[in-house]
Amino acid sequence: MRKPLIAGNWKMFKSLDQVGTFADDFISRVLDIENTDILLCPPYVYVQSLAQACEGTQVMVGAQNVFWEDEGAYTGEISALMLKSIGAEYSIIGHSERRQFFHETDETVNKRLFASIKADLVPIVCVGETLNDRESGKTFDIIGSQIRQGLEGLGSDMADTLVIAYEPVWAIGTGKTATPQMAQEVHAYIRTVITGLFGKEIAQNMRILYGGSVKGDNIDSLMAQDDIDGALVGGASLDAASFERILRFKG
Repeated sequence: MRKPLIAGNWKMFKSLDQVGTFADDFISRVLDIENTDILLCPPYVYVQSLAQACEGTQVMVGAQNVFWEDEGAYTGEISALMLKSIGAEYSIIGHSERRQFFHETDETVNKRLFASIKADLVPIVCVGETLNDRESGKTFDIIGSQIRQGLEGLGSDMADTLVIAYEPVWAIGTGKTATPQMAQEVHAYIRTVITGLFGKEIAQNMRILYGGSVKGDNIDSLMAQDDIDGALVGGASLDAASFERILRFKG
């Protein structure tokens, strides 16, 4: 059985004081949750303070992005080794907003993937199609290409901790959500692609998350699907009570 992973992507929100207030409230709410992995991904500047606040609990902390070099003259970038040194355990790679606004490509996703693995960060590789892609019947072509190019060169020995997140671009921050059946169809396809790359055992053990306007009122039906192993949650993870509701899904 794949243990569910629910990850909160805070994007560019919260002040340091708000992070502390959230941590105090949230941790007290979820201390009894043992059957789901809990991950919070704040902006870079809060990774260390949040990791310290969560120390000794089951709540893990990750980063929203990583750079592919260990060090160097790369003004404004943060390496995977730096993030690991301040308490990060996971890294989100190739989020649709990185692709849309910062020209992320499958090639740079691949570079960030290997940097994360080298630093012992668990990579969450994001894939997803635009509304035009879906309406043109290209969903599987786009998803398959993103996976194959993004994971190019990855051996089976390095794929066992990898997490994939399917996030249809048309459902990010729009209030629109793929129906559970639509999401399941793509998740099942992703598992088929992973089977072709790494074999059935790794594919069956790999966690595939859904991301795209996940909220308390749709998490139960999403998590009831066979191939949905968790969620990458945006806005609903900013509030302790709403994120707790998602973590206490029924499905």
